[in-house]
Amino acid sequence: MELGIDTRLTLLAAGLIFLWALVLGVWKFAQMSNSANGLAHPYVDIAHRAALLYSFATLLLSVFVELSGWPTAVNLVAVTIVVAFFVGAIASYVYHGFRRDTENQFHHPIALLRPAMLALIVGEIGGTAVLLAGFVKEQLL
Repeated sequence: MELGIDTRLTLLAAGLIFLWALVLGVWKFAQMSNSANGLAHPYVDIAHRAALLYSFATLLLSVFVELSGWPTAVNLVAVTIVVAFFVGAIASYVYHGFRRDTENQFHHPIALLRPAMLALIVGEIGGTAVLLAGFVKEQLL
């Protein structure tokens, strides 16, 4: 059985995010090794952990995509939205870790943080709900 292009692209995204997590782990280790307290900057740690978790979340999404009853285009749009927010979150953690500008981005948020968080909530939950509904439609109904 050949995987659909939507599934193959989602698996590629999962692999790339996982590879990113491994590279972030090296950065985290370097900071831990050079730190008096043995800790990396909080956002370096968060970026590493988030990338690991998001890589496996993307892998789970690839199963929903492959077993979905929706057309390829619907699956691609839904998974792209979710993965884009995953990548955006990791990138923002990397940014704060690189700059070492904060230990909590919500203490002095930029003006767009609240709308961005609302978009993230709608995008991640909505996209996942679409994929899960496609799975339920095809596999359980």
